[in-house]
Amino acid sequence: MTAYEVAVAAQATLGEGPTWDPATGTLLWLDILGMRLHTYDPVTGRRTVRTTPQHVGAAKPRAGGGLVLNLRDGIGLLDPDGTFRWLHHEPVPGRRGNDAAVAPDGSLWAGTMRYDEATGGGTLSRLAGDGSARTVLDDVTVSNGTGWSPDGRLMYYVDTPTRRVDVFDHDAEGVRNRRPLAEIEEGAGYPDGLTVDADGCVWVALWDGGAVRRYTPDGTLDRVIPLPTPRTTACAFGGPALTDLYVTTARTGLDAPHPLSGSLLVIPNAGKGLPQPAFEG
Repeated sequence: MTAYEVAVAAQATLGEGPTWDPATGTLLWLDILGMRLHTYDPVTGRRTVRTTPQHVGAAKPRAGGGLVLNLRDGIGLLDPDGTFRWLHHEPVPGRRGNDAAVAPDGSLWAGTMRYDEATGGGTLSRLAGDGSARTVLDDVTVSNGTGWSPDGRLMYYVDTPTRRVDVFDHDAEGVRNRRPLAEIEEGAGYPDGLTVDADGCVWVALWDGGAVRRYTPDGTLDRVIPLPTPRTTACAFGGPALTDLYVTTARTGLDAPHPLSGSLLVIPNAGKGLPQPAFEG
C-alpha cells in the first residue's frame, strides 16, 4: 500500500479541484462552499488563501497568466494582478459550477449541477477563449471528473450518481460514442474527480469510498489506495516531476468527520502525470 502524507492540514467544507500550475510551481485547490482558492508550494511549504466572488467549482491556469474560474453564475477570469471579470456570465437560479478541465486544444470543459442535485439539472459545456460556449451534455445530475487520454482521442467523464466512469471518442468536432469504462460497485462509494496519467490510466477519487482507484485504459481496476477521509473528492498529479498524487477531501455532510477531512493529502511517487494544457483565454 502506498502511504499518504498530509500536504496541507485544513478543514475545507468541500475541498476540490487539485491542479498543478507549472508556471508558479504550486498546487491549486479549492473549497467550493467556503469560497476559497488555495495554493501550496511543495518545495517551500508556502501556502496562500484568497476568497472567490462566489462558490467556485474549478480554477485552472490560463496561457497568458492568471486563472479561469468555474463559478456559480458562469466562467470568470482572474488576472495576475487580481482583477476579476466575467468571460461567460450565465446565472441559473439554484445551479452552480462544479468540476472543470482544460482540453488538449485549450478549451475549458465546465460542468454544472443544481444545489439540490436534481436529476438532469446540470450540464457540461465547452468554453472557448473568446467566451463562446457550446453545451456538450445537457442531461447531467452532478457533473464531475473530466479528462483526456494522452493522445487526446478519448475523453473520460463522471456524472457522479451514475456510479460510472464513462469514456467518449473525442476529436475536433466534439465527443461521441459514450460507453462505460468502469462502474463503482455498491458500497464502494461514488466516483468524483479524476485524472489521467502518462500511461493512459484513469485515477478516480471515491466520495464516501475513502479511496482513490486507478483503472487501465481497458477498464481493469489495478490499484486501490485507501485513505482515512471518507469523502475523497478529486485527484491530480503535481510536483516538479508530476509524480505525486494530490487528493482533496471534504467535511460537508459528515456527523463526525475524520480529523483530516477537508485537508489536502498527497501520495508521493504514485505514478507519472501528464502535463496539463492551460486555458487559451
